[in-house]
Amino acid sequence: MSQQGHLAGIDQQRSRQRFHRVLLGASVPLLVLLSWQLLGHLGVISSLLFPTPLRIMNAAIRLIQTGELYDNIKISVARALSGFLLGGSLGLAFGILVSLFRRTEKALDPTVQMLRMVPHLAIAPLFILWFGIGETAKVLLIAKGAFFPLYINAFLGIRGVDNKLFDVTRVLGFSKWKQVIRLTIPGALPHILLGVRISLGVSWLGLVVAELMGSTAGIGYMMSDARQFSKTPVVFVGILIFAVFGIVADSAVRMLERKWLSWQDSYKGH
Repeated sequence: MSQQGHLAGIDQQRSRQRFHRVLLGASVPLLVLLSWQLLGHLGVISSLLFPTPLRIMNAAIRLIQTGELYDNIKISVARALSGFLLGGSLGLAFGILVSLFRRTEKALDPTVQMLRMVPHLAIAPLFILWFGIGETAKVLLIAKGAFFPLYINAFLGIRGVDNKLFDVTRVLGFSKWKQVIRLTIPGALPHILLGVRISLGVSWLGLVVAELMGSTAGIGYMMSDARQFSKTPVVFVGILIFAVFGIVADSAVRMLERKWLSWQDSYKGH
């Protein structure tokens, strides 16, 4: 067999493997949806509490046609990304700073760990008093949640880098900045990317809390408004939106992991 044919066979095998992974991952949700639709059609479950997937789909189509869904998604995504970028970047910066210097760790880490234990719902009323019910309070609440996963994982990743590598960089005459760029961050990258995945998830959770505290737009507001008028299908549309955007964001980071961490020979499971 020629080399070109061999490569084509490898590509086909990889395509089949990707198709099987997608099929396997979709099998459970499809089974749940089919069972749900059947039970709702037969009247086994309440149509008010658990509207069938077809009713939920029809509600989503109506929201798309009126433009309401797009407008609310646009506002929610902007809030989530703003909070994630603010909190995540600060978490990464503080994580690197605290992990590199013992004095900084002793000075800052106890305070950070104490703040980490304060729940979103407990601090939300305080943010409203400080910043009102505008965008600032919502973005800061999301940023508060996005900060800690990146802070902790950056800290653990850098502290997990082999100390002998730092000795080598000192022998080679690396400056502190070059040491951070060429050794510290690449060595801690697996932990940092894990922190990004967790921070994105927490940002979506924080968005729900943020949009329930006096919002007039956004997916959380749309769900709260629908709940008041017993529009259960719209509530399920909102839940589905959060789930879809959450898995898309997580998949994007996992793609970066596969690209940037391809050098890792780690266990993939059987």
